Amino acid sequence: MHPPPPAAAAMDFSQNSLFGYMEDLQELTIIERPVRRSLKTPEEIERLTVDEDLSDIERAVYLLSAGQDIQGTSVIANLPFLMRQNPAETLRRVLPKVREVLHGAGVEMQLTAAVSFLTILQEESVSIHTYAHAFLQVILLHLEHRDAGVSNAWLETLLSVIEVLPKDTLRHEILNPLVSKAQLSQTVQSRLVSCKILGKLTNKFDAHTIKREILPLVKSLCQDVEYEVRSCMCRQLENIAQGIGTELTKSVVLPELIELSRDESSSVRLAAFETLVNLLDVFDADDRSQTILPLVKSFCEKSFKADESILISLSFHLGKLCHGLYGIFTPDQHLRFLEFYKKLCTLGLQQENGHNENQIPPQILEQEKKYISVRKNCAYNFPAMIVFVDPKNFHMELYSTFFCLCHDPEVPVRYTIAICFYEVSKLLNSGVYLIHKELITLLQDESLEVLDALIDHLPEILELMSAGGESSVQENKLSSLPDLIPALTAAEQRAAASLKWRTHEKLLQKYACLPHIISSDQIYYRFLQRMFTIMMTNNVLPVQKAASRTLCVFLRYNRKQEQRHEVIQKLIEQLGQGKSYWNRLRFLDTCEFIIEIFSKSFFCKYFFLPAIELTHDPVANVRMKLCCLLPKVKSTLKIPADKHLLQQLEMCVRKLLCQEKDKDVLAIVKRTVLELDRMEMSMDAFQKKFYEKDLLDQEKEREELLLMEMEQLEKEKQQNDGRPMSDRTFEKKRRDTKTPTTLPKNIPISVPGPSGTSTPSTSKEVKKSKLIRSQSFNNQAFHAKYGNLDKCPSKSSTAGYTPSVSGLGKTSVISLTDDSFRTRNASSTPTSFSPSPSLPSTSRTGNSVDPKSSGSKDTQPRKATLKSRKSNP
Repeated sequence: MHPPPPAAAAMDFSQNSLFGYMEDLQELTIIERPVRRSLKTPEEIERLTVDEDLSDIERAVYLLSAGQDIQGTSVIANLPFLMRQNPAETLRRVLPKVREVLHGAGVEMQLTAAVSFLTILQEESVSIHTYAHAFLQVILLHLEHRDAGVSNAWLETLLSVIEVLPKDTLRHEILNPLVSKAQLSQTVQSRLVSCKILGKLTNKFDAHTIKREILPLVKSLCQDVEYEVRSCMCRQLENIAQGIGTELTKSVVLPELIELSRDESSSVRLAAFETLVNLLDVFDADDRSQTILPLVKSFCEKSFKADESILISLSFHLGKLCHGLYGIFTPDQHLRFLEFYKKLCTLGLQQENGHNENQIPPQILEQEKKYISVRKNCAYNFPAMIVFVDPKNFHMELYSTFFCLCHDPEVPVRYTIAICFYEVSKLLNSGVYLIHKELITLLQDESLEVLDALIDHLPEILELMSAGGESSVQENKLSSLPDLIPALTAAEQRAAASLKWRTHEKLLQKYACLPHIISSDQIYYRFLQRMFTIMMTNNVLPVQKAASRTLCVFLRYNRKQEQRHEVIQKLIEQLGQGKSYWNRLRFLDTCEFIIEIFSKSFFCKYFFLPAIELTHDPVANVRMKLCCLLPKVKSTLKIPADKHLLQQLEMCVRKLLCQEKDKDVLAIVKRTVLELDRMEMSMDAFQKKFYEKDLLDQEKEREELLLMEMEQLEKEKQQNDGRPMSDRTFEKKRRDTKTPTTLPKNIPISVPGPSGTSTPSTSKEVKKSKLIRSQSFNNQAFHAKYGNLDKCPSKSSTAGYTPSVSGLGKTSVISLTDDSFRTRNASSTPTSFSPSPSLPSTSRTGNSVDPKSSGSKDTQPRKATLKSRKSNP
């Protein structure tokens, strides 16, 4: 306990102290005064009150006539609703009032009107002819409003209207007045508006009209005395070129662009350069080599002497530029552009930065920000530059640049190169091993933003790393990258220690690809226990669920019986029978993932009884969540083999109905009972209505059996050879013996198991063949399933799905409808997966098992401390 504060400190009634209290009270009074003054007087309330008996139209007319500005703005915002409700009366009575109010309206009302007019157009409340007659003149009238924001809002509305207006209306209402509006005698604002309208009108008229009426205005505005007008018109030349065709573009637009690229204003030159880059596809090879290439070359040479904003634009468009001019460059020009790109990638890094940032002049800081933008744009264009130099020349030409971008001191640059990493990996293909170290560097980056950008395509990157890439010095595959696993674990720990739980959740979801990348033992010893820890200790529910699902994927592809049983036992004992009700809720989440990822027989064998045992849980939230899961639990049963499990389920539901005292849980139980009654049970034999689901489940079960068989065959091989098979040798054989994974549905499937037609498989040659094919299956099974694991809908469509038969060896052949396919008896299950006595296993054809025998609850009763949390956490 803390000692009590001194009396003098606790109660100080001195004069100075009292004056301090009075000053504090006065400050509070001052703070409250504006609140009191903001209250409306009775007279103001009376003025703002409207008769409730008025219709919507009458109320709108009244408020526009006698109301305050805020009421008029509200009416205009409600104009689309009035048009939908009563368009004729709105046009006749309300719109004239709107026109009157807008003449002297403020900025807020003008912006609201522009948005409302656009909404009415988009909703097509009236015909185009009616809209043009009623609204077009109002829009044109306010185009040149003195406020730039209001003018732009009305212009955006007009440009949308131009898209749907007929040609006659466009000619008389817009194009003809535009001739006078674009003259030098008009204001700059009027000429800027004319530029944007001309860019939109070009696509609405034929080439003859454009050449005769629009192009003269375009040329005039390109020669305007104000650089803002020339720059604006230059940026519209791209739209105009698309509307007039290639010939007119070469004869009219290209000369204007050439002249504008030599303009005295840097903003005009920049607009001309960007327009030329965007129009590269329009020009032929002669124009590009004789006209555009010299301009681009001159622009690049002068860019370092000009404003840094030009460098920003140039670096952003450099990839598109090199792609558009590819094949035009001479070897010398090709080398110069590449060196120019490399120079931009390190721009600003050569300067000494030993001084304190607080002492740096503002202009230097601004310059450094622009340099960062340039390097960021270079990182964005890096994949295009790989194509430019050819991926075969990456190591000689661009690797050092890639290294610099991955180690750039600024986060935005590294973030951008992390986003591009997957594209770079795809382009390098067999040379992907060259960027192994950069992958590790970005995984270990101190910024979580960089890690978040990299892990978006982490499974695909690791797949490319593991499948391709050979070097004369080192072997291909990830065995040559020993730092990968420490980098992955360190990345997860950094994400877990931060407050960015979404990055942590995404990373855990992406770890589901690891069974295809690294060995089962590496996953078991370096990742699997970490997933358990996150499920038990993390406080963020989405992160816990992501860890749970990834753990289920690890379990799905684990190749050792002892490890599988240990994981299952931990799930049941530490989660399903845990003292914390939160852990028991996570166990139910895990059961849902087990149902989704594994076969029905696997769930029934290990998790069915521990799951329904939670119907006796003392915490209402757990029982409530279990009730919601019961339909999925029942869907794993097949009749008649699982009849005893169905009886156990019905008995638990019956007890809940009779004994449940919590009203919320009871309501869910009753709703669940109705859903369970409507469910149709699957049969052992294939049924037409469940054919696709049964086929998918059959495939899952077959893969599980083959994984178990593969383990047994590996043990036999190790005993025969007297030495263990290395993971590297196994991976090589597994990938070198790929077999097709799909067959037509009418082809019978061969499965392991006793049969009268099966041939003896005890010879060494047969076992060796089965081992190799089983190893091949382990790779193919993950390929076939991993794509669905990230999506994982509970009720996935499997139309057209055909099961794989790779890795089966010489076994009995049965039809898809043969009941003997499903291996339920303990005798028919391979000995390599026989459950240990500690596991609550359920034999589908054995005797009925008391649910209490499958992992009893704790001897001490669990305290339902959070029963009030009845919503599903």
